[in-house]
Amino acid sequence: MTQWQKSTFSSGSDGSSCVELAYAGASLLLRESDDPTRILPIASNGLAGLLRHLGTDQRYRKES
Repeated sequence: MTQWQKSTFSSGSDGSSCVELAYAGASLLLRESDDPTRILPIASNGLAGLLRHLGTDQRYRKES
């Protein structure tokens, strides 16, 4: 059975709509909690690159 972990950003009023992550051997699995049947396998270095890009792209940064 796959163990899914919700994002730490899933608390609050939109907690039912979040990204979940699971480990599956050499890959990671991503899905949205509101559509759990659609699963995206991704390599760990691919996820790291995506997160790095989102962290540096001004469109995705939170205002302080």
